[in-house]
Amino acid sequence: MKKGAAPKTAFAEFDPDKLFNYRRMMANWSQLAGEARAAGVDWQELVASHRRNLEAVTKANQLAIEGAQAVLRRQGEIMRQAMSEAVSMSRELVQAGGPEEKLARQAELAKEAFEMALANMREVAEMVSRSNHEALDLVNRRVSEGLDEIKTALRKRAGRK
Repeated sequence: MKKGAAPKTAFAEFDPDKLFNYRRMMANWSQLAGEARAAGVDWQELVASHRRNLEAVTKANQLAIEGAQAVLRRQGEIMRQAMSEAVSMSRELVQAGGPEEKLARQAELAKEAFEMALANMREVAEMVSRSNHEALDLVNRRVSEGLDEIKTALRKRAGRK
């Protein structure tokens, strides 16, 4: 390597034309489009079907984001509640009587905190599950509709022959 020359890296030798051969892609697309026209493909229906696919994916993503936001809001509420209860428990333990009484109350408070944590985890898990099911149900419906559209298109095509 020459003095002062930049070292050769894979990135420096990257040629996007080798990765994305647009001429070949356009030639393949033109050939595919010609074959599809010859086969009687209804382009308007195909484009409409893909539009419905994108709408379904967009809606599923929106549902997932709304679900994630709801989970984050609830987790924030749980954290605020836990901090408030921790302060309250600390005050209570300071005011308790003798050592035996403090230990008993501490064990009692620890059990309550553990049970609350489990209930909160269960609630958040159910929220996530519900959100995921809503998004997946939407995508499943669209996949089913898309397959029905394909069957209908194939029946139309078979009827033309």
